[in-house]
Amino acid sequence: MVVMARRCELTGKVVQYGCNVSHANNKLTKRFLPNLQNVSFFSERLKQTIMVRATPHGIRSVEANGGLDNYLLKARDSSLGKKALAVKRKLRAKRLSSAENS
Repeated sequence: MVVMARRCELTGKVVQYGCNVSHANNKLTKRFLPNLQNVSFFSERLKQTIMVRATPHGIRSVEANGGLDNYLLKARDSSLGKKALAVKRKLRAKRLSSAENS
Protein backbone atom coordinates (compact mmCIF):
# COMPACT_ATOMS: atom_id res chain seq x y z
CA MET A 1 0.00 0.00 0.00
CA VAL A 2 1.37 3.40 -1.01
CA VAL A 3 0.65 6.28 1.35
CA MET A 4 0.14 9.52 -0.55
CA ALA A 5 1.02 12.71 1.24
CA ARG A 6 -1.44 15.57 1.06
CA ARG A 7 1.18 17.85 -0.45
CA CYS A 8 1.30 19.66 -3.78
CA GLU A 9 4.17 18.31 -5.90
CA LEU A 10 4.72 21.71 -7.54
CA THR A 11 4.21 24.37 -4.88
CA GLY A 12 4.71 22.44 -1.64
CA LYS A 13 1.35 23.39 -0.13
CA VAL A 14 0.49 21.06 2.75
CA VAL A 15 -2.34 20.45 5.22
CA GLN A 16 -2.91 23.41 7.53
CA TYR A 17 -4.40 23.30 11.01
CA GLY A 18 -6.66 25.87 12.59
CA CYS A 19 -9.78 26.33 14.67
CA ASN A 20 -13.44 26.56 13.84
CA VAL A 21 -14.71 29.22 16.24
CA SER A 22 -18.43 29.21 17.01
CA HIS A 23 -20.57 32.17 18.05
CA ALA A 24 -20.14 30.99 21.65
CA ASN A 25 -16.34 31.11 21.08
CA ASN A 26 -15.98 27.32 21.25
CA LYS A 27 -12.80 26.31 19.43
CA LEU A 28 -12.72 23.05 17.49
CA THR A 29 -9.48 21.99 15.83
CA LYS A 30 -9.86 21.52 12.10
CA ARG A 31 -7.64 20.34 9.25
CA PHE A 32 -7.69 22.42 6.09
CA LEU A 33 -6.77 20.11 3.22
CA PRO A 34 -5.23 21.41 -0.02
CA ASN A 35 -7.36 21.01 -3.14
CA LEU A 36 -5.21 18.37 -4.83
CA GLN A 37 -5.93 17.35 -8.42
CA ASN A 38 -4.40 14.54 -10.46
CA VAL A 39 -2.95 16.28 -13.51
CA SER A 40 -0.81 15.16 -16.42
CA PHE A 41 1.65 17.59 -17.98
CA PHE A 42 3.61 17.04 -21.17
CA SER A 43 7.34 17.67 -20.99
CA GLU A 44 8.52 18.94 -24.37
CA ARG A 45 12.21 18.26 -23.73
CA LEU A 46 11.71 14.77 -22.34
CA LYS A 47 8.91 13.95 -24.83
CA GLN A 48 6.79 12.27 -22.17
CA THR A 49 3.74 12.86 -20.01
CA ILE A 50 4.27 13.38 -16.28
CA MET A 51 1.47 12.70 -13.78
CA VAL A 52 1.50 14.83 -10.61
CA ARG A 53 -0.86 15.75 -7.77
CA ALA A 54 -1.07 19.53 -7.75
CA THR A 55 -3.25 22.34 -6.45
CA PRO A 56 -5.02 24.68 -8.87
CA HIS A 57 -2.47 27.35 -7.89
CA GLY A 58 0.34 25.04 -9.02
CA ILE A 59 -1.44 24.25 -12.28
CA ARG A 60 -1.90 27.96 -13.04
CA SER A 61 1.77 28.60 -12.19
CA VAL A 62 2.89 25.97 -14.69
CA GLU A 63 0.69 27.46 -17.40
CA ALA A 64 1.85 31.02 -16.63
CA ASN A 65 5.52 30.00 -16.91
CA GLY A 66 5.04 28.46 -20.34
CA GLY A 67 4.88 24.77 -19.49
CA LEU A 68 6.22 22.21 -17.08
CA ASP A 69 9.84 22.39 -18.26
CA ASN A 70 10.19 26.13 -17.71
CA TYR A 71 8.40 26.01 -14.37
CA LEU A 72 10.54 23.21 -12.95
CA LEU A 73 13.81 24.81 -14.05
CA LYS A 74 12.82 28.09 -12.33
CA ALA A 75 11.34 26.55 -9.15
CA ARG A 76 13.29 26.10 -5.91
CA ASP A 77 14.13 22.52 -4.99
CA SER A 78 12.73 22.98 -1.47
CA SER A 79 9.19 23.54 -2.77
CA LEU A 80 9.13 20.58 -5.17
CA GLY A 81 8.08 17.03 -4.33
CA LYS A 82 10.12 13.89 -5.01
CA LYS A 83 8.57 13.18 -8.41
CA ALA A 84 8.97 16.79 -9.59
CA LEU A 85 12.61 16.85 -8.39
CA ALA A 86 13.35 13.69 -10.38
CA VAL A 87 11.89 15.28 -13.51
CA LYS A 88 13.86 18.47 -12.86
CA ARG A 89 17.12 16.46 -12.64
CA LYS A 90 16.31 14.75 -15.94
CA LEU A 91 15.63 18.14 -17.54
CA ARG A 92 18.95 19.55 -16.31
CA ALA A 93 20.82 16.50 -17.61
CA LYS A 94 19.06 16.75 -20.99
CA ARG A 95 19.87 20.47 -21.21
CA LEU A 96 23.55 19.86 -20.38
CA SER A 97 23.86 17.04 -22.90
CA SER A 98 22.25 19.14 -25.64
CA ALA A 99 24.60 22.08 -24.79
CA GLU A 100 27.64 19.79 -25.08
CA ASN A 101 26.49 18.47 -28.47
CA SER A 102 26.10 21.99 -29.86
